[in-house]
Amino acid sequence: MAAARFLLRRSSFAAARRLLPTHPPLPTAASSAAARLVPAQAHSSQSSPPSAQPKRMKTFSIYRWNPDDPTKPQLQKYEIDLAECGPMVLDALIKIKNEVDPSLTFRRSCREGICGSCAMNIDGDNGLACLTKISSAESPTTITPLPHMFVIKDLVVDMTNFYNQYKSVEPWLKRKDPPPVPGKEIIQSKKDRAKLDGMYECILCACCSTSCPSYWWNPESYLGPAALLHAHRWIQDSRDQYTKERLEAVNDEFKLYRCHTIKNCVHACPKGLNPAKQIESIKKLELQK
Repeated sequence: MAAARFLLRRSSFAAARRLLPTHPPLPTAASSAAARLVPAQAHSSQSSPPSAQPKRMKTFSIYRWNPDDPTKPQLQKYEIDLAECGPMVLDALIKIKNEVDPSLTFRRSCREGICGSCAMNIDGDNGLACLTKISSAESPTTITPLPHMFVIKDLVVDMTNFYNQYKSVEPWLKRKDPPPVPGKEIIQSKKDRAKLDGMYECILCACCSTSCPSYWWNPESYLGPAALLHAHRWIQDSRDQYTKERLEAVNDEFKLYRCHTIKNCVHACPKGLNPAKQIESIKKLELQK
């Protein structure tokens, strides 16, 4: 009977042990050192290092000429990775100047198609380097100065004659009478203001004039598309009182009538303007005098 009670207590004690939670053994010094050597796993929030992008090499053939070097102008080739460059031709030129050849010379300023500084010939077409996308073609992109202009260095041309022609049309408001209200602006209707659309947007980049064959042949006497566009802008301005004098100033065989409506200027304008249309309007006004 006593033996039976002893076996019952022993079995109850074993069952109770099975119901109690088990605890892992305390770590020893050796196991703690091994745990410190296990590398920590990366969390899902940690970003993995970016994979290297494949290179997209592009060759640029750029006009080079230095006035201090007596050698002839030449096209110099540069190769850059488009994966590490912006999408525009100006981005490529800046990358070449900063990382490859600091002697490369060109004009640039706003990078937004507003200042007109980076006008040049890109693959045979005049345009702004900041608005012209890099061609995806495998052939090299050829960059030269604006055609038929005196080159100062590399892609920089002499704009003196172009600006003198612009100045000759007196591109500012001229009045014979004082303002209706002293010290106040001269009021213009919305209809009269709309007549200036397509002319005031010109940024004087010279892309149009340097694409015109008539301007190539007579750069000293023919005013060119840009200057004539601005002349018409002030002829059409309702606030200006020198319309007759402005028409007489450009009524010349060479200043105005060297335009043969080839319309290269329309294709070249980076602002989408139509200088040929404005020149045609001036000719019509001359006939109405």
